[in-house]
Amino acid sequence: MAKVLITRRIPGKALALLREAHEVVESTFDRPLAVDEIIQMGEGAEGILTLLTDRWTGELMDHFPSLKILSNYAVGFDNIDLEAATKRNILVTNTSSNEVNEAVAEFAWSMMLALSRRLTEGDVFSKKGAYHGWEPDMFLGRDVYGKTLGIVGLGRIGGMVARRARGFDMKVLYNSRSRDEAAEKEVGVEYRELGQLLAESDYVTIHVPLNDETRHLINRENLGKIKEGAFLVNTARGGVVDEHALVEALKHGKLAGVGLDVHENEPQMNPELMQMPNVILTPHIASATVEVREKMTQQAVDAILKALAGEKPHDLVNEEVWKV
Repeated sequence: MAKVLITRRIPGKALALLREAHEVVESTFDRPLAVDEIIQMGEGAEGILTLLTDRWTGELMDHFPSLKILSNYAVGFDNIDLEAATKRNILVTNTSSNEVNEAVAEFAWSMMLALSRRLTEGDVFSKKGAYHGWEPDMFLGRDVYGKTLGIVGLGRIGGMVARRARGFDMKVLYNSRSRDEAAEKEVGVEYRELGQLLAESDYVTIHVPLNDETRHLINRENLGKIKEGAFLVNTARGGVVDEHALVEALKHGKLAGVGLDVHENEPQMNPELMQMPNVILTPHIASATVEVREKMTQQAVDAILKALAGEKPHDLVNEEVWKV
């Protein structure tokens, strides 16, 4: 029986399987643990179920000489120094799945539709008791049907977003590191260089991971290329968008609206964006459905159970460790 640390309370029935098989120490706090708390609570741990709010550096990993696996309760894993983990022969897994991808794709569409039809503005207006009768020009929105959608990053989530665009008879453009000719034929999407995609699209939705190439991909220069009156949605990672440049673009009327589920300095949100009526800010909940959280917990637990039993876990990010 090995020791396993769970760094934060998470939902899901699969946790019972982990408790039956191993000595499990669980955080009782509904907040991220401080580094010294992780070290103290996880002393001697062979498996750690961690969240994207935990920052795993090589220095922190060195406090866990028996650690075999970091099971990351997230699709992204930019919170973990992957090179450092690999060097220490620590397996790193994530919780990528079609269920997660579908939920994020749905949420991106929820953002686009809500921005187009000014739902949050109408909601605030109504709840303040300001509605005193129908007016023909009240909260005029924009049609989605027949417009052009630009997808930055045509991975699994981006592809699901593209398929949903068929129902709105949209022209769909995409930008990725390389062209996907199979998707072009199957889904009917068209490749564009990033600048051209931004210039042509009425809606731009971001679905790229955060790395050195994509950090501040949406910066002042690229925002200058975006189509006048376009809507921008980000459900990927906050660091992909330069929020200072975004504020300026909104102030100058370059963008009609913005939806952000992820933020450059999470959990802090940009105070200027918080004051703008044509901006929707949500607290990183694109994958937050009952079904998805259950699936994520099952995956994270299964990875630990397999690794501690000497079996190769699913969703292994650093395959080279298993080959050692």
